[in-house]
Amino acid sequence: MSDVKDRIAASSKPEEPPTPPAMGLVGWLRWTWRQLTSMKTALVLLFLLALGAVPGSLVPQTPIDPIKVSDFLAAHKTLGPIYDKLGLFDVYKSAWFSAIYLLLFISLIGCVVPRLSVYAKGLRARPPKPPRNLNRLPGYERFEVDGGDGVLEAATRELRKRRFRVQAYDGAVGAERGYLREAGNLLFHFSLILALVGVAWGSLFGYRGSVLVVVGNGFSNTVAQYDDFTPGRAFSGDDDLPPFSLTVKDFQVKFQEDGPQKGAAREFKAQLAYQETPDAPEKSYELQVNHPLKLDGSSVYLLGHGYAPRVTVKDGQGNVAFSGPAPFLPQDSNFSSFGVIKAPDARPMTLGFEGFFLPTAVIGPDGPVSVFPDDLNPELVMTGYYGRPQPETGKPESVYQLDKTKLTQFQQNGDKWRFQLAPGQTVPLPDKAGSITFDGYSRWVKLQVSHTPGTDLALAGILLAILGLMGSLFVHPRRTWVRVRDEDGRTVVEVAGLDRGPERGLGDEIHAITKSLRPAGPSKEEQP
Repeated sequence: MSDVKDRIAASSKPEEPPTPPAMGLVGWLRWTWRQLTSMKTALVLLFLLALGAVPGSLVPQTPIDPIKVSDFLAAHKTLGPIYDKLGLFDVYKSAWFSAIYLLLFISLIGCVVPRLSVYAKGLRARPPKPPRNLNRLPGYERFEVDGGDGVLEAATRELRKRRFRVQAYDGAVGAERGYLREAGNLLFHFSLILALVGVAWGSLFGYRGSVLVVVGNGFSNTVAQYDDFTPGRAFSGDDDLPPFSLTVKDFQVKFQEDGPQKGAAREFKAQLAYQETPDAPEKSYELQVNHPLKLDGSSVYLLGHGYAPRVTVKDGQGNVAFSGPAPFLPQDSNFSSFGVIKAPDARPMTLGFEGFFLPTAVIGPDGPVSVFPDDLNPELVMTGYYGRPQPETGKPESVYQLDKTKLTQFQQNGDKWRFQLAPGQTVPLPDKAGSITFDGYSRWVKLQVSHTPGTDLALAGILLAILGLMGSLFVHPRRTWVRVRDEDGRTVVEVAGLDRGPERGLGDEIHAITKSLRPAGPSKEEQP
């Protein structure tokens, strides 16, 4: 009896579901590939790529303006190193941005390539046979005729006139159109691949550099001449640079002199003389914003401008320790410009100066300031430092920063010594350390030279993407059937259609096809 109870209890227990087999390495790889090449993943990666590019426009970038990056690091002691570790100062070359880029590239290829074969088969396939019950389709009309001779031939002509691809069947014709919709989808995804290839091409073989050139000076297109230079990963040196040279002959700028936008730049342009090769004849060009000079695949852009005071520094022995222009960098909209002057060869002590060039100087409550960006009342306001001569180390130093760790500021009457000079004035240094003369000033321009070989390819990809998107939005796939059959001794013509997507004007087209096939004489029309 107990055995019977045990068997009954065992049979009443619910069966445990079978344990699925382990996927294994190949199964996991196949699942990962399917997830990566899905349309959903491609859209997510595209969104992440756009999101990842946002810091590139909000955070200063080293390839574009290394000075702003240095200023940001100096002003944000905690946040700056975090940004640096995350690669936010060079977003487009960071590991995480490159990973998103490559994954998106692989995902798009995985999406497009399999669909190409499916689309090719669809192009060769015949329009499908009519379903058994046409009256169940969303677009349907029927009518009776006396004899069905010529109806299918007329239907074939009408459908072809409406750009359908037609296939004849026994007592019916099937028609289909809208194949370009899938072609538009494929073109859109292919164009994204094309744009990514263009960007990658420019990143590998392009370069970008900027240089500050004082008016009257020249520039040769060699790596050593640039203030900062960002090569592509496949860049191999000066051999990849076109051998052009240029000289900034003149620079003109106009500022708004009144109104709420007083001081805004209205026009600035540089007069250049350039040679495409060392043996080529010299040519002239007026360089303006958004009007770059094109030279052998490279473009020269005018990015900015400023002032370069010309100064002569004499040391305590009466020798000239420094003479020439020193570019100062604008700090505000009125071009209050900060800069340094270095005289490391001065004797018996080295000399250094830092301060401001004020193009339109006035004495305000907080001291001298510039109230207008043009050179209406230029003055030089600086302080000086001295120190022991130091041995040359060969390490590069910024021309815009003064290393004061081994320098001492000049004192006069127990206070820090400062001076204010107008053009042509000279001031002696304390302790008979020499003198400094403000000889005048020049202007400088900041030029950017860039070569991005994949730009045209990326632009073509964007244009093709727009074209493909238009095709996918405005082409409507549709299937239509016309069948002639006998029903209780009557000849019935059925016209039916089906939209492979949102229904747009299906009923009107079915009605128009029916009207073209119905005889001109009276006939009995039926609706479903």
